[in-house]
Amino acid sequence: MSKTTRLWYLGMALIVASCLYLKTGEAQSNTESGPKSFDQQTRETYNFRFGNDKIATPGNAASEDNRFIQPGAFPKAEYCADCHQEAYSQWRQALHSNSFRTPFYRTSVNILARTKGIEYTRHCDSCHNPVGVLSGALTQESVVDRKFDEDGLTCMTCHSIRRLQPSLGNGSFVMGVPSVMVDEAGNPIPGEVPYDEIRKYPERHAKAVMRDFYRTPEFCAACHKASLPDTLNEYKWIRAFSAYDEWQNSKFSQRNPLTFYQASDVATCQNCHMKRAATLLHDSGAKDGTFASHRWPAGNTAVPFFYGFDSQLQKTTEFLQSGNYLNVDLFAIKRPGAGPMIGPLGSVPFQLTPGETAQVMVVIQNKNIGHSLVPEVRDLYEAWVEFTVKDAGEHEIYHSGFLKPDGMLDERAHSFTNRPVNNDGDFVDNHKVWTIHSVAYDNSIQSGRSALIRYEFNIPANIRGPLTVTARVNYRHLRPSYLNNVLGEVHPAYPVVEIASRTRTLYPGTNAATAPDAQDNPDWMRWNNLGIAYLDQLQYADAIEAFREVVKLRPDYADGHINLGLTYIEWEKYGDARVNLEKGLALSQDPSRALYYLAIVERREGHSEAELADLRAVVARYPQSRDARRELGISYYQQHRPEEAVRQFEALQAIDPDDLAAHYNLAILYRRLGMKEKAAEQAVLFATRQVDPGAPTYSLDFLRKHPEISNESVPWHIHSELPAGGREQPE
Repeated sequence: MSKTTRLWYLGMALIVASCLYLKTGEAQSNTESGPKSFDQQTRETYNFRFGNDKIATPGNAASEDNRFIQPGAFPKAEYCADCHQEAYSQWRQALHSNSFRTPFYRTSVNILARTKGIEYTRHCDSCHNPVGVLSGALTQESVVDRKFDEDGLTCMTCHSIRRLQPSLGNGSFVMGVPSVMVDEAGNPIPGEVPYDEIRKYPERHAKAVMRDFYRTPEFCAACHKASLPDTLNEYKWIRAFSAYDEWQNSKFSQRNPLTFYQASDVATCQNCHMKRAATLLHDSGAKDGTFASHRWPAGNTAVPFFYGFDSQLQKTTEFLQSGNYLNVDLFAIKRPGAGPMIGPLGSVPFQLTPGETAQVMVVIQNKNIGHSLVPEVRDLYEAWVEFTVKDAGEHEIYHSGFLKPDGMLDERAHSFTNRPVNNDGDFVDNHKVWTIHSVAYDNSIQSGRSALIRYEFNIPANIRGPLTVTARVNYRHLRPSYLNNVLGEVHPAYPVVEIASRTRTLYPGTNAATAPDAQDNPDWMRWNNLGIAYLDQLQYADAIEAFREVVKLRPDYADGHINLGLTYIEWEKYGDARVNLEKGLALSQDPSRALYYLAIVERREGHSEAELADLRAVVARYPQSRDARRELGISYYQQHRPEEAVRQFEALQAIDPDDLAAHYNLAILYRRLGMKEKAAEQAVLFATRQVDPGAPTYSLDFLRKHPEISNESVPWHIHSELPAGGREQPE
């Protein structure tokens, strides 16, 4: 090290010791400097409502050594912008930089602060404003200068995370004192460093601000997974959302052998939401003229629309429309009470008679989204199917999913959302998540699965020209009633984005088969998606018929036979399941999916060793399979092999710390093995995480009050313009 460099480091050390860690505000200016004194002084007045040293509860954000971090220790984003202009320009319009200040967030979190206390907001702000949490600002009469609120999650918020906690969400990360550079020995240098030094030693800068786990889905899981703990709601633990768990169970993770379809490569959160693109501005982090997006485009159109961030709104809209994420299939027509359905439309000829009642069966496939449609806070988003039938003169014959003059969605529309309710059976408005006691229904479509929506209407007897039938999936952020709560009833209409659609022309009389559109799935996949939708609607006989069509069209398709076996298992017809699973196994390149379901059949037939062998083979190939670990643990437990069962359930908890079956079984197994403290801990976790048996009554109260949407809670239902007495009823 040169003399000049040594003198510079010495000077920096003096600056850090005397200036960097001073508390902000007048009350802080007379205090002893340094992080230790800041931590000590903050603790003197901090509200430790949830227990000594629990600085972030009900959230999970943590700091190294469990110390409070001065907000001034975080270099501002503008400091980073000198070398990273592209990243800064993208970040400024992105959700991360606006994670706290938007009225859409502040409205609900301010209600929480007013009604329960500011200390409860640590739950939300562990992700939305971690600097506020870890600086001790979220306590009564705090004197911390909260200028950082305007910047949300800055560069050095994420790039100061040293390690991850288990994947619990709610901010399950551990943050260190921010450092943009390390010295020759690898020790962090706190605070801002002269740009010339960073440019001279870029590898030391990279060592300070980059971690390998930043590129993993587990990094995103720290906040894109959330629960409502009993410390927040004073009721019991409730799952809020988990985009991470949904991804891990999808084909894109390649960690789950049970998906209906397989992906050729692993696709992570970053692969979709941080795609590399050509830079428009200088950025020292660019490679070959491209840079990983720091816009993180996803589904939030409300924030860029509110702030006038036109570039972000455009990129978000393009993202929603560009990914071949959904497939909309006008699959079949059915005449109620008049025989089998006619489909797949386009592939078979049919007759259409004026004056008759038609039921159109629409299949929506979540084809290429790595999580559900829609993920996370489903009570705030709206994604729905708009279904129209028009005659040759563009006159509407039937319309479902329309917007009313006040912007509200047709109550009877099929929407991919949920309805959380409180203990009075009322919809939880204003996103007051701490009052949620139950969910009346959840119509989201998990990754790789499909939904079947039925529409019924009368064809006019005097129809002369063709009918145009269209189904489109629309999306908007946010729900208008929530916007009214936040902004008042007078505000611009927020964007509605069409994600996917399909139109078919139907003619009175004979309709010949037609060539498929480029967007259409092949017929075997159309049948497969229908079967998946039937299976999720518990229509087992119909699912069997659909999957039989799949194997007729593709007899070599292993998963077609396995899907038949799975349906028979759900239907508790285990002999029929075995026949089809063994066919699938013989055709499979990867036997894991067939072996998993065969293990369930072996268990029912009392073949314990075969059951164990099948599950062990699955776990060997897919060590992060939650289902395989869970079932193998149960198998060992049933065969009185407690130590081996414990290993499986502990491995399951390493994948998902919230797994209810793991808590239950470990509580029993630990006690049998004499581990009473561990058993008691698991018993408590099971008690607080199991569903309240009284919770469904809150949902029933809500559905009684809202008959216009009560059908949405029933897996098998029809959207119809006909009087109730004229509709086809589920069998």
